[in-house]
Amino acid sequence: VQLQASGGGLVQAGGSLSLSCAASGLTLSNYAMGWFRQAPGKEREFVALISLTGSSTIYGDSAKGRCTVSRDNAKDTVYLQLSSLKPEDTAVYYCAASEIWTTLGHQYKYWGQGTQVTVSS
Repeated sequence: VQLQASGGGLVQAGGSLSLSCAASGLTLSNYAMGWFRQAPGKEREFVALISLTGSSTIYGDSAKGRCTVSRDNAKDTVYLQLSSLKPEDTAVYYCAASEIWTTLGHQYKYWGQGTQVTVSS
């Protein structure tokens, strides 16, 4: 099983980024998919969660209103669109797959390697 996150980079404050998470070795439509982030020296933080079909989503408080999670099961890919980025959004962003509907990271079964997002002021 592999979750390959991509799309991170350096962006100025107020800018946007679109992250992708490509899955292989698993049937993506069997999993709820979450996005988390971790900044240096900080704990991992929940960002967004999307249901198996994409009909339901949940967002963490830190990014609510500034991000949109979506998925394309036919392409085995999950997306996270980030907008109005702030320097405090700087972190490594991870995608993860869960067999249950949860925002708790320790309940996720598979994790990607992460993609770095850096927001300059």
